[in-house]
Amino acid sequence: MAKYAKDKYIPKNPSKYVGDKAPTYRSSWEAKFMEFCDNHPNILAWASENVKIPYVHPLTGKIANYVPDFMVQYIDANGKEHVELIEIKPASQSTNESARSKKDKIDVIVNAAKWESAAGWARNRGIFFKVINEDQIFKGKPPRNKKPRIPRAKKPRKIK
Repeated sequence: MAKYAKDKYIPKNPSKYVGDKAPTYRSSWEAKFMEFCDNHPNILAWASENVKIPYVHPLTGKIANYVPDFMVQYIDANGKEHVELIEIKPASQSTNESARSKKDKIDVIVNAAKWESAAGWARNRGIFFKVINEDQIFKGKPPRNKKPRIPRAKKPRKIK
């Protein structure tokens, strides 16, 4: 079984966090996102795992509950206020193209059902639903587990 980060996040700006208890992160990506929400000046309020959305599990046909990772209220660059429901998920569990294993492919199918229900739930409330993966969290950074490529200096030409 893979190890992952799991702990409580203690908000530095508790007035922005909506919840009775300190939120729990279940990955380093969620911890990074919590820190972002806590510190970004345009984020007015945020909550972690605060809603349950029913969906039909595609493999069992049974009704189950999906709990998205975050709900965030923010002001955009134009001064307009928005609310978004956000899920943090690796690309390997988000798209068929990125799925690397049979388990990932099953996760993609189940997640698609969850996200379809979440998108409808959000739309009915006039808010947005968004899935964020490593491409958004680590935008502009070199891929993990790879060292950045540093070009070699060219040999100086001899002057004749």
